[in-house]
Amino acid sequence: MKIKNLIETKLRLLHPEFLEVVNESDKHNVPEGSESHFKVTIVSDAFHGKMLLARHRMVNGILADELAQSIHALVLHTLTMEEWFEKHGTRNDSPPCLGGAKSK
Repeated sequence: MKIKNLIETKLRLLHPEFLEVVNESDKHNVPEGSESHFKVTIVSDAFHGKMLLARHRMVNGILADELAQSIHALVLHTLTMEEWFEKHGTRNDSPPCLGGAKSK
């Protein structure tokens, strides 16, 4: 199973209203076809009343095996439904990669 699909499957445990997993590996200095850098936007009421750090710990806990073995970088946008509506369903873009050979 591809890492992207595995991330999507595992994060369904949070019963998201919206879930988007984007493989951003092509923006980094990794071999073509890599699955190592991801951006996740997840909207779930499971985050209600939790601070950002607690939300990220929830996601990181679910993806612990992948973070230990396959995922090099994970950008998280963790929102409640109210926050998602306040942002009008938008999310931030990931910053450009400054690591590896691309920064030289």
